[in-house]
Amino acid sequence: MASMINKVKIFAGLVRFEHTVFALPFAYIGAILARRGVPAWEQIFWITLAMVGARSAAMGLNRVIDRFIDSANPRTAGRHLPRRLISVVEVKAFIIISLLVFVYCVYRLSPAHLVYTPVIIAFLTGYSYTKRFTWLSHLALGAAIGFAPMGGWVGVTQGMAPATFILGAIVGLWMAGLDIIYATQDLEFDREQGLYSMPASLGLEKALLAAKLFHFLTGVLLFSLYYILDMGRWYLAGVVITSFLLYYENSIVSPRDLSRVNTAFFNVNGLISVQLLFFTVLDVLL
Repeated sequence: MASMINKVKIFAGLVRFEHTVFALPFAYIGAILARRGVPAWEQIFWITLAMVGARSAAMGLNRVIDRFIDSANPRTAGRHLPRRLISVVEVKAFIIISLLVFVYCVYRLSPAHLVYTPVIIAFLTGYSYTKRFTWLSHLALGAAIGFAPMGGWVGVTQGMAPATFILGAIVGLWMAGLDIIYATQDLEFDREQGLYSMPASLGLEKALLAAKLFHFLTGVLLFSLYYILDMGRWYLAGVVITSFLLYYENSIVSPRDLSRVNTAFFNVNGLISVQLLFFTVLDVLL
């Protein structure tokens, strides 16, 4: 029993379940905005399980694909596969199970959209390879995570609208910007290994400027939904707070001071998604 519990803890650490706070609230936001109210509990359950499945598969794939890079990088050498805390075979089995869970949840939410699951799986798999040949890899990651709010929308309406794609772009640009900030930690390593990232390819100043641009566009698109979906003052309050947090996140990281990268990445971004969900729920309930 103890060994089983320990194995569960290892898998939880492998995929960093605590980071689900970034994308899962946006899946709920997509569902809430589509329904203009709180979805049925059954829909919330399947959306949550779909997100857990998709994200677990994506993280597992990333760890397997990048295991040799992680072993060579002092920052990531302590991860589970480099330390041999778990085998590649076990992680691959976990990935397959996670993908099956995701596909089944899509079937329960909207069977007609099963046809799109290969595209989503291709993005979940492919983004880890992009840093080997393009500094647009951050946008590839953003595109993969941008399916979260789109999936929430489709899950409750079985259809799409212009706002569906705007939500995808919001999350995609937000994630691309924060991934650029996070990648500043590996600038020297990426250059040594011939890996592509905006900090390594363009330099810190241009890369952080790109992150600011992506986050500015995130705020603009969030504000556009206020008019497109005729939202109320509570949603607008959430957008204002999000814009402030995005500004703060970018202000505490500079080419001359990268000491607060983890604060910007983990603390601020977790707060962004949670508070925006909170104000969106208030807006549709009050």
